[in-house]
This record gives sequence, C-alpha cells and structure tokens, in this order.
Amino acid sequence: MKRLLTVLALAVAVMTAGSAVAEKPVNNVSGKKHPNLAAAQHHSTMAFEKIIAAQKANEWDMNGHAQKAKELLEQVNVELKAAAQAANQNGPK
Repeated sequence: MKRLLTVLALAVAVMTAGSAVAEKPVNNVSGKKHPNLAAAQHHSTMAFEKIIAAQKANEWDMNGHAQKAKELLEQVNVELKAAAQAANQNGPK
C-alpha cells in the first residue's frame, strides 16, 4: 500500500510538472528565411511533446532524465533562435 501511494504521488507530481512545463519550447524561427533552422526547431518541439507523452504514460520514476531532456530541448530552441538572429545580422555571404 505504501508503494502504491508513493507511485500515485509520483505520478501526480510528474503530471503537474509536465503540465507546468508542457508549454512547447518554441521561439519561432522563421521558416521563410531559415528553413533548415525552422525544421530543426520543429523536430525539437516534436521531441519535447514525445517526452511529455512518455512521462504521462509511465508510472515509474525516470530519475529526472526526461525532465533534463526537456530542459535541454528548451535550450536547443533558444540557440536555434539565436542562430537565426545571427544569420539575419550577418546577412548572406
């Protein structure tokens, strides 16, 4: 019974954390100017969504690895936007 309560508490915590962070890490790289960066951003957003689905589907602890992966994907999107902005500033070569 104690283990069941622990699992349920963990599931609630994961769902709560998932919904709090469930906002997609999108910083909108323009696909018109930077189609490759936009595609990379799209794929990272899809990966983020799949991690959320995995967290919701699994009732056991993933030792924080799924959350860490989501944090890294958020960082990926920040860097993709920065890359697009740098390309805009530097212009075509």
